[in-house]
Amino acid sequence: MSGVDLNDVATFVRVAEGGGFTAAAKALGVPKSTVSRSLARLEKALGVRLLHRTTRALALTDAGRAYFERVHDALSGVAEASADVVDLGKDPRGTIRITAPVDIGQALLAEVVTRFVEKYPGVRFEVSLTARVVDLVAEGFDLAIRASPLRDSSLVARRLGGAGMGLFASPAYLKRRGTPAKVADLAGHEFIGFRAESMRGPLLLSGPDGDERVQAGGGIEADDLLFVHRLVMTGAGIGLLPLFLTACASKAEREALVRVLPDWSLLGPALSVVAPSARHEPRRVRLFRDFLLAEAKRLGFGGP
Repeated sequence: MSGVDLNDVATFVRVAEGGGFTAAAKALGVPKSTVSRSLARLEKALGVRLLHRTTRALALTDAGRAYFERVHDALSGVAEASADVVDLGKDPRGTIRITAPVDIGQALLAEVVTRFVEKYPGVRFEVSLTARVVDLVAEGFDLAIRASPLRDSSLVARRLGGAGMGLFASPAYLKRRGTPAKVADLAGHEFIGFRAESMRGPLLLSGPDGDERVQAGGGIEADDLLFVHRLVMTGAGIGLLPLFLTACASKAEREALVRVLPDWSLLGPALSVVAPSARHEPRRVRLFRDFLLAEAKRLGFGGP
């Protein structure tokens, strides 16, 4: 047992978390062959096989699973203690890797990241905007913004809120077609649809008199909120837009939109900021997560 190298143990933990040598090598910044040799040394030192290896898959043995459960928490404790000591009395430094859907990232993260870096200039960001559901552990991300239910129990989520959505149109469109006075009037207008499950079928709007349904029609449907936003601004019709999107817009963009039926709204998908539960969260990540939650509240998440 005295021959066990703690670096090899840490490599084993990263392999187990990421589900393979390739992900571990990428996260550690070393060749895949280095990871393989590290695991071989650890198994030789322990005298047991920790992993089942095949050409298609990799899985923990019973011994490997038991070993992982014991050493994971111990290594996390060392990492946490080291990070906390380094952070004491210092401004946060280092890189935060975050991923988000394209439209939400462009509308929300640019402003939030800019303000955070102004406050903490020692922090750097790597931001990946993609429609793909990123594997945070395997790809080495600290945080993600998700607009869908979590299916991975290894993630810890903090609710940003529901993205309240309002009806908007351009002044030119309303001058040409008139301004709806009640929900039922929407049926006679061009409506720009956002292609999402929650938007299909009749619209269910909430207002001072309760809920009301209306079948809004139109010839344009898109799967990107920023594109819907642009269509509304150009006068193509009335569209549902997240209130945070308009709150983050420039003054000129806000003046190019008019909120229609302002007492009525639709609650959009719930948004969460998620992080890997198995990884120690550095102080800079904790600070940014809390900053993001506060900004989300300021920008109108949680309701209209």
